[in-house]
Amino acid sequence: MGTFSVWHWLIVLLIVVLVFGTKKLKNLGGDLGSAVKGFKDGMKDGTAGDATAEKTAVADQSNADKTTIDVDAKQKS
Repeated sequence: MGTFSVWHWLIVLLIVVLVFGTKKLKNLGGDLGSAVKGFKDGMKDGTAGDATAEKTAVADQSNADKTTIDVDAKQKS
């Protein structure tokens, strides 16, 4: 009752094909596929960049520990 049956989805698909045509849907599918591929490639590149950035951040943190002076602040009464 709350969900559509297979027949409902087939009718919707038929209407979409009739409205847009198969050529436009093929182009849309190709565009969507290339966008997903570009996104995946970007995520792979971003992961490699994050690992390098993390190593640099750890190195910067160890250098900062040598020069940082830790001071306790006293509140005025």
